[in-house]
Amino acid sequence: MVPPMGNRSGASGAAVPRAVEDVPAEQLPGLPWRVPLDRAPWWAWGLFLVPFVAVPLLNTWLWMGGRDLLAVALFTIIGASVVRVAGGVVLYRVEVTATALKARTSLLVRSLAWQDVDRVEAGEGFVVLTTGQDENEINGITKDRSPYVAGVIEAARRAAADQPVRRARPRPGLGVLLVLLYLVLSVGAFAWKWHLV
Repeated sequence: MVPPMGNRSGASGAAVPRAVEDVPAEQLPGLPWRVPLDRAPWWAWGLFLVPFVAVPLLNTWLWMGGRDLLAVALFTIIGASVVRVAGGVVLYRVEVTATALKARTSLLVRSLAWQDVDRVEAGEGFVVLTTGQDENEINGITKDRSPYVAGVIEAARRAAADQPVRRARPRPGLGVLLVLLYLVLSVGAFAWKWHLV
């Protein structure tokens, strides 16, 4: 699966994207506008949350003498990696604004300024935004809505052509707070097991 808002793989077997058709002005929604996405799979949030429960419990049960600190470090690294992967491949919200496209995954909120987008193309269930040599793909668009979504994005991009550029760095989402909670639980389980608190 291609990570959303990330670089597309050149070997992708997906349908070839096509040029965007203009959407009549009277059919354009008001901005900000939320892109209609298919619901995230039921397992995505489950996979995201399981380490928060499982690993602290395992931490309290699997201590064996001098390997405790190594166990804490390994569980923390493994759990954080699973959480990052689980949270990074599913788009939960994509918003078209007057200045940028904003996409939220479990961990990050990313933004792409319209002035950085060179071309917009639509495919079956996805839209591709080309920025220089990079292609950012929005997956999981509701069936048969890709051409309309691409048209709205293209209209917003053209409208922002004369406006000042507003670039934003990725900022943390709710998932970052959950990762910090995970770390506290992992270390807390160790401290509680050995009566350090």
